[in-house]
Amino acid sequence: MFLYYFCATGSKVFFQRRKILTVTGYWSLNIVMLGYRGTGKSAVAKILSKKLRRRLYRIDDLIVQTAGESISEFVEQEGWSAFRKLESDIVSQVAGEAQSSVIDCGGGVVLDDGNMVSLKKEGRCVLLTAELSTIIQRIKKGRKRPALAEGLSFEEEQKKMLADRHDRYQSYADFIYDTTTCKPGKAAHEIIAFFRERGWLR
Repeated sequence: MFLYYFCATGSKVFFQRRKILTVTGYWSLNIVMLGYRGTGKSAVAKILSKKLRRRLYRIDDLIVQTAGESISEFVEQEGWSAFRKLESDIVSQVAGEAQSSVIDCGGGVVLDDGNMVSLKKEGRCVLLTAELSTIIQRIKKGRKRPALAEGLSFEEEQKKMLADRHDRYQSYADFIYDTTTCKPGKAAHEIIAFFRERGWLR
């Protein structure tokens, strides 16, 4: 049995004929969680991992382990560019290792096309969204992370970042789910159902 799928590399799109085969007799894709802070990625990823009995990779946690300090401390000392470089290194490692797993990505992973090419080789992307007011309500207590944009209020920064990333999020998403009024368990249920309908999950 074979599957035809596409990969985007820069401006090029190519199709690859890939045999569907694992030790259990079928191929199952990684579930890659995308979305801005406060959309529920980590909570939903944890539930998916438990329900499906899959390994869970948390990119931000792996960054902290590798850096030996919190993301806030690392960014304050090294800057966002260094953080993005480290993030890309870890994404590359995880994408090369993960099989039939759940990958919980940081909100800015979509800023690097290379990250997404790596993640989509063996995965499909779930984008979680939420209304701006809901996101602000959920993350307002966690303001320790350095600002992504200078000279803006907390609320203005979130609005700008969401607008700046909107097209990238949408372009890489295979499934989009709004969590504004939805509990994590319900979101996980819908994601599993969608993946099974598409034959991406057994």
